[in-house]
Amino acid sequence: MTKPPTIFAALALNLDADMLAAAFPLLADGSVGALEWSFDALSGANTPVWFTELLHAFSKEQRLIGHGVFFSLLSARWTTEQQQWLQRLNQLARQFSFNHVTEHFGFFTGQNFHSGAPLPVPYTAATLRIGQDRLCRISEACSCPVGLENLAFAYSLEEVKRHGEFLDKLLTPVNGFLILDLHNLYCQLHNFSISYEELIALYPLEEVREIHISGGSWADSSLLPDKKIRRDTHDDAVPDEVFSLLKATMPRCPHLKYVVLEQLGNGLQTEHSQTRFRQDFLRMQKLVAQQNQESRPTDYHFLPRQPVVSGPVEEDVRLYAQQQQLSHILETAHSYEEAHQRLLLSSLAQSEWQIEQWAPYMLETALGIAQKWQLKPS
Repeated sequence: MTKPPTIFAALALNLDADMLAAAFPLLADGSVGALEWSFDALSGANTPVWFTELLHAFSKEQRLIGHGVFFSLLSARWTTEQQQWLQRLNQLARQFSFNHVTEHFGFFTGQNFHSGAPLPVPYTAATLRIGQDRLCRISEACSCPVGLENLAFAYSLEEVKRHGEFLDKLLTPVNGFLILDLHNLYCQLHNFSISYEELIALYPLEEVREIHISGGSWADSSLLPDKKIRRDTHDDAVPDEVFSLLKATMPRCPHLKYVVLEQLGNGLQTEHSQTRFRQDFLRMQKLVAQQNQESRPTDYHFLPRQPVVSGPVEEDVRLYAQQQQLSHILETAHSYEEAHQRLLLSSLAQSEWQIEQWAPYMLETALGIAQKWQLKPS
């Protein structure tokens, strides 16, 4: 008799025509064990009845997981948009039975709530209070396990090494779990020339309930012509190296439940890319099936050990001003040299941000990330 799977091969699926075209054959033949839905990506658009029915089908089987993108967890000022985000999540949690809900580490640059990319924050007591407060509010809104995804981007090797420990501290009050995004890990392994064994030892793997795999892209650096920067752009096939990371990492995660393939629709606009996407899913599914035969992780539910009660919203005026200042510099500087000089004259200099330790090629990369998403004049 075949053992029921304890790890499910899942797809990140949104209401995108190219993504749906790529995923439909996998859904039609029953290959998809679970769906991850970025519930805040519609930005007010109406959800078609057939898509709602698809979500309900997975929800009824306790195989629907919610993935937030735009909450900006570590922004130091509470916004109307964040309050609206929580209210929307609460409504959806009543409509669907999410097996868990997750968000991204970091704060967003950009003036538009639905445009941006998450960037790091200093690992301080103020940041910790804010992040814990926001996770508690998400937990209250959805009444299910809450998780946080590791970030791909970092400014320094020291920041990379401290990331896992800080994630652990953020998750403690809600008994939360970690999404270990292996492409994000791949970015850090390459960009900072650190070994897998050294880096993976710094993460709380007993808290991993979900793994992401995806593809990305390479960026040039004008500062280091011979170096390529790995970017987490989700617009290409999964590299072989990430599949190797998946095979090596699954056995280390005793509470793993989902392995999710992600790719954005803008990378799925050709028949070739859609075929490759399905091949990536089947390759991932095979590795998951092998792991299910070798071991059976425990389905630990990561529910809060006691009711989560939120007091006044945590904010920090000084940190918010620094975030605004950094965002403005990243969005408007014309070169690394200009950004570096402006940072040295800013309130971030000689502070807990440790800008003096930032790798120049990563600051240059941050300029590209921020300016890609900068709100354009209408």
